[in-house]
Amino acid sequence: MGLTRQYLRHAPAALFGLVGSARGNPAFVTLRGERGRCVAVPACEHVFVWDARKGEKVLILKGSKHEVSCLRPSPDGLHLAVGYEDGSIRIFSLLSGEASVAFNGHKAAVTALQYDQLGGRLVSGSKDTDVIVWDVINESGLYRLKGHKDAVTQVLFLKEKNLLVTSGKDTLVKWWDLDTQHCFKTLVGHRTEVWGMALVSEEKRLITGTADSELRVWDITYIQELEDPDEPESKKSKGSSPGAEKDNEEDETLELDESPEERLLKCSKAGSIMREGRDRVVTLATDRMGKILACHGTDAVLEVFSVLSEEEIKKKLDKKMKKAKKKAKKKSEEDEHKGNVELSLQEEIQRVTNIRASAKIKSFDMILSPKEELKIVLLLQNNIIELYTLNLSAQVPQAVRASRITIGGHRSDVRTLAFSSDNIAVLSGAAESVKIWNRSTLQCIRTMDCEYALCSLFVPGDRQVIVGTKTGKLQLYDLASGTLMETLNAHDGAVWSIALSPDQRGFVTGGADKCVKFWDFELVKDESSIQKRLSMKQVLILQLDEDVLCVRYSPNQKLLAVSLLDCTVKVFYTDTLKFFLSLYGHKLPVLCMDISYDGALIATGSADRNVKIWGLDFGDCHRSLFAHDDSVMYLQFVAKSHLFFTAGKDNKIKQWDADKFEHIQTLEGHHQEVWCLALSPNGDYVVSASHDKSLRLWERTREPLILEEEREMQREAEYEESVAKEEQPVVAGETQGETGLAGKKTIETIKAAERIMEAIELYREEMAKLKEHKAICKAAGKEVPFPANPILRAYGNITPSEYVLEVFKKVKSSELEESLLVLPFSYVPDLLRLFNEYIQLGAEIELLCRALLFLLKIHFGQITGNQMLVTVIENLKKTTISRVSEARDVLGFNMAGLQYLKREIEAKDEVMFFADATDRFEEKKRKRKKKEKMILAVV
Repeated sequence: MGLTRQYLRHAPAALFGLVGSARGNPAFVTLRGERGRCVAVPACEHVFVWDARKGEKVLILKGSKHEVSCLRPSPDGLHLAVGYEDGSIRIFSLLSGEASVAFNGHKAAVTALQYDQLGGRLVSGSKDTDVIVWDVINESGLYRLKGHKDAVTQVLFLKEKNLLVTSGKDTLVKWWDLDTQHCFKTLVGHRTEVWGMALVSEEKRLITGTADSELRVWDITYIQELEDPDEPESKKSKGSSPGAEKDNEEDETLELDESPEERLLKCSKAGSIMREGRDRVVTLATDRMGKILACHGTDAVLEVFSVLSEEEIKKKLDKKMKKAKKKAKKKSEEDEHKGNVELSLQEEIQRVTNIRASAKIKSFDMILSPKEELKIVLLLQNNIIELYTLNLSAQVPQAVRASRITIGGHRSDVRTLAFSSDNIAVLSGAAESVKIWNRSTLQCIRTMDCEYALCSLFVPGDRQVIVGTKTGKLQLYDLASGTLMETLNAHDGAVWSIALSPDQRGFVTGGADKCVKFWDFELVKDESSIQKRLSMKQVLILQLDEDVLCVRYSPNQKLLAVSLLDCTVKVFYTDTLKFFLSLYGHKLPVLCMDISYDGALIATGSADRNVKIWGLDFGDCHRSLFAHDDSVMYLQFVAKSHLFFTAGKDNKIKQWDADKFEHIQTLEGHHQEVWCLALSPNGDYVVSASHDKSLRLWERTREPLILEEEREMQREAEYEESVAKEEQPVVAGETQGETGLAGKKTIETIKAAERIMEAIELYREEMAKLKEHKAICKAAGKEVPFPANPILRAYGNITPSEYVLEVFKKVKSSELEESLLVLPFSYVPDLLRLFNEYIQLGAEIELLCRALLFLLKIHFGQITGNQMLVTVIENLKKTTISRVSEARDVLGFNMAGLQYLKREIEAKDEVMFFADATDRFEEKKRKRKKKEKMILAVV
């Protein structure tokens, strides 16, 4: 047995090259007291907050593993709710940048988030078809609403009423009564998916966007408004069967059967507004005031509409009336009646302008200032954020592009990466540009326009770079000036691969024209200056029968390995170009390969998902490894070792040991295909590029990596994932219907339940010991010291029952119900007895009542059928009612006290004590300026 090989762990060091991910939506956030200046955008698993004016990143809200799918700022602007691809939601404080609350309830990506008017509740919709309402203040889930048959696309709280409206890809718009938690109305007037909706005109209109170019407008009439206030309650004027008597049960059921949907509101189609876009609506939204409506499809045009207020409609009507009177004086008597003059829907919701962005729009947000200036932020498909301003008070409002954030990344996927020889500069090349990054600051130092880059290298000396392109050109750039020095037509097809010769005097290229070409660096006379400049000249050509996909030199420069489209790798002698070996075995073409520093091994990665390790002396295959779940896109050995990294289309980067044929570590982070990677010459850094538009830097730490531990961690992660995928247990009394528990079973809820079980077991043991101890004392006739439990001693010598309460208090509010749900019934009787004890003492009333009511709900049959628990329940009933009323009285007293203090302070200062701080600041500023003017006038 040899010694266990020790490896060092690679850890994620940074994510860069990304401005914003196109998966989620942007959102204006309040930072430093200014609204409309900072924009939060999803950035893979993180959220970046950009200062739109300066184009600087001001805050990063760090996620863990899953991609961000949805953002929503709270009404006070201090928090940001972030939904993720795995269905979890986290609420971040924008002041500290930390996540204060986490909610787990959905099984699939969160697609919609919305706060209620006060910010106390949050509603989320998901791809799993469920809608969940969360209590933000209590940090817990309230309930789950089931009814949609496909992904939920939008969720909206109504401001005035406790109602919720949701839309989905199942073509339905559902209205929910949150008091009774059921769907009381379903709009079925759509033939295709409802992709977005918005409430306008003081929530009296609903606008829906679908897969066609029609925005459907629905009039909402609330039943309370329809009822005649003078009429007795038993007689409804609308929305029920006429003459329904309250005492007549038959009539009542008739009434419910005839129009069960129209007890709360009526919804009728008012008409349509035509969009210019022919495709589906992608995003449809209003500003916070509901004055402006905007939408876009899958193209680059944002259509902006203005929704007239009641006052504006009245003014328009009056104007129209006057015109009508002038036109037809003969019919003036008839026209005096307003009914004949009506505004069309197109006049009430008017098109303002169209904004054409520089690329396809993925999502947007907008904010309307009191000065009628509309700010719109667009998140584009090609890694750009654009900010537009629109002056609505102008005669013809024109959108002006105020700023654009682009410097932080490429417009398209990065297909090639290279490290400079000093490990400091990183080159990334995409379809439109080559960028040079400083590895330590992650700043982009140079951006140079290029053709579609496929391969690249730093010229020895790190002052120039060479890029091979899709059109077969070699482009030579000077880094100091950032200019293109020379372009050569190297191949008749794509230049797939480039490799520097070990003697550093030249390089070799392989292309789709079935050629391998050898090049030397040379100094040539520059016409524009006296000094000579670097150039490259072709010295040899090796013609082959198949397209060349990859070329690599052996470190002693004696051999050249060439991978071909026929799935083989051919090895040639460099000096004579004579054939030496053929490495045959892959079922699909070899897309990448590398030769170890000592020339002993060659590793090849293929589209067949395998990596093969070969000896370079005889061309024998040492081992074939199933490396990735999709094509292996890139492979490179770590300097001075037989360890190598591979990048795959399965979003993963893996490290391998070519001597022991072992998988060492998986670097997970990218959310889409990894196209390429580069290792720094000293082996300390790995940089990778992916289809998710991000570049990631990984750093070799000093932390040793033990393979057994790594495998164990992997198994645990797999178990946790399987727990999350398990079906939820059905709660008694909730088998049928549309509501359910908000939370879901996770590894955290299972651990919390285990901690409660352990605490109750400790309580049982300690009580038994105490009983025994009392018997011993009685027999001895004197006090015998009782041995304290070390766990209780750690908590400051608390009693066993106090310990159970401590454990209970530590369960996260959002996980309480789910933890109690997996708790076996055998622990419930003890819990109920303890609850009685705690409530009598007046400890944690709110928490205990919540847990108690939930336990009664889920174990109702077993608790009521257990004779032993009858007295416990009776006692609980008495103590709970008295304690809850006491708590309510305290709350009432405190509320009254606060109201009194508020009135006193406002009376003293003559200011609104609870007014927005920014308003007060502005007021003070105005007063100060006024004072200064007065002083100047006096002077």
